[in-house]
Amino acid sequence: MSTSTVKLSSRPLAWKTAAPASPSTAGTLPKLPVVDLPDTLSRLKQSLQPIAWSEEEYAAVLKKIDQFGADAGPQLQERLVKRADETRHWLEEWWDDAGYLRYRDSVVVYVSYYYGFDAHPSHLPQTPAARAAGLARGAMIFRKNLKNGHLKPDATKEGPLCMDTYRWMFDCSRIPGPQGLDWSVTYAKEGDTGDSGHIIVFRNNRVWKVDAARDGRILSTAEIEQQIQHIYDQDRMDKEYPGVGVLTASNRDVWAKDYANLASSRHNASILQTIQSAAFVINLEASSPKTPIQHSRDLWHGSVANGVPVGLRNRWVDKPVQFVVFDNAAAGLMGEHSVMDGTPTVRLCDDVLEMLHDPAFDHGTPAASSRSHPTPLDWEITPAITQAIAQADKAAIQLIDSQELGFLVTPYGKAAIKKFGVSPDSWAQLIVQLAYRRLIGKENRIGGTYEAATTRKFDKGRTEAIRVVTTESDAWVASMDNKDIGKDERKQLFAAAVKKHVQLAKSAGSGQGVDRHLFGLKKLLKEDEDVPSLFSDPVFLRSSYWVLSTSAIFSKHFLVYGWGEVLTSSYLVFHV
Repeated sequence: MSTSTVKLSSRPLAWKTAAPASPSTAGTLPKLPVVDLPDTLSRLKQSLQPIAWSEEEYAAVLKKIDQFGADAGPQLQERLVKRADETRHWLEEWWDDAGYLRYRDSVVVYVSYYYGFDAHPSHLPQTPAARAAGLARGAMIFRKNLKNGHLKPDATKEGPLCMDTYRWMFDCSRIPGPQGLDWSVTYAKEGDTGDSGHIIVFRNNRVWKVDAARDGRILSTAEIEQQIQHIYDQDRMDKEYPGVGVLTASNRDVWAKDYANLASSRHNASILQTIQSAAFVINLEASSPKTPIQHSRDLWHGSVANGVPVGLRNRWVDKPVQFVVFDNAAAGLMGEHSVMDGTPTVRLCDDVLEMLHDPAFDHGTPAASSRSHPTPLDWEITPAITQAIAQADKAAIQLIDSQELGFLVTPYGKAAIKKFGVSPDSWAQLIVQLAYRRLIGKENRIGGTYEAATTRKFDKGRTEAIRVVTTESDAWVASMDNKDIGKDERKQLFAAAVKKHVQLAKSAGSGQGVDRHLFGLKKLLKEDEDVPSLFSDPVFLRSSYWVLSTSAIFSKHFLVYGWGEVLTSSYLVFHV
């Protein structure tokens, strides 16, 4: 692609097909189903009962559901079935845009996520340069294996999982759309074997291009470390490099304007292309987090020093994969979520960290030829860009200051929960419901609880919502603060709530949820058609106002992990 790629004024129609599939993602999976309308409406009725504030309110929404099922619903269902027959995935384009690419708030907090790694293996050098080099070589090997079909396919005991979104892991970047609609650009090529490519390293806001492969081979850990150490050696903390990276953390419309200004310089456009085409990014950051809270904060939104978002100045949050390495060799990953969910990068991190923990890992042999030197890429800065950085700094600090983060560490874990025959996920979800009630009291619930369920058992599957709030969960929660209810009855209520949650989770993972189906039906309304009254009903709207957004990922190598809330006034809960 030429440098003109970064100057596009609107999204290319075929942007999503530009990223080539890799052999590792090959395979045939069923299409995401279109659920029978009566089944969805029945589940919807059940989910709304604990959300309604009164019997009258619940009766009113039931009437609207029945009206929808008799009038507009069947016709919309026919349209959705037709769309499903004519497309590979009826939801993909709609969900890309509605869930992420039309979203205009900052990627940081609201879209990005982070994983904090365990310590660098003791048999390896304990310097930040060595840590970064090990991660870089491991990730390049993972990339090579992905491109050549050598990755073991993702699967559960129930069967294989779709790996389509892996094609958006490397060699690509999100682009801020000037018309309120973003997209991702890829520089991956069909038939690429992963033996070429560069990475981008940030240090003290300065951008460096680092060779990760040469002459048809991935560079050794030592060769990459030599280049990264050069960056550390050249780093001048007394010299102020412009924190252009913070612009990527702005509101997307603001960033789109700043992006166009930045790219108006041919020199800057070339730097943008080099960043976007990089296999991935490594951020070398000057902080040294020592506690889980610090580690989380410094990964999630970067560190702050003297009222300046120094961490975000040193990042490029539109890249799907950024490894962050701190001065004390603590490390982690910051990911961008729009066209790839977190589970593929969990696989990336697990595989890379397992490689590095293995004393037999092949770190490669340095070539006898001349040493590689990283190339600094320094921006052309105008007064307008300087002003934009100052405004982005201010907005970033306001965003960071608006966030609270805490941990609760229990003296027991999954193993103890399983001994009682309870799903650890269901246990955690019910505890969250109890904690929320005790936090806000017995006031009427203002919204629902979202838990992500993967639908990767289907071709191009991503997620469905588990509607966690149920009459069963409410009954157990209420019993815990009712002195007239004994332990045996509470246990029975708890078991019933767990059973219901497991049922809902399985249904959602099988594409039998409520939210994506209703979203698809509503999308097929024509401009001249009235919107069914169901979609404006207060109980219906309240049920998908996600006051609590919850999820979990699993890795033995993650000391911390997390992401932000869905709504600016909501809570995010994640559990290990």
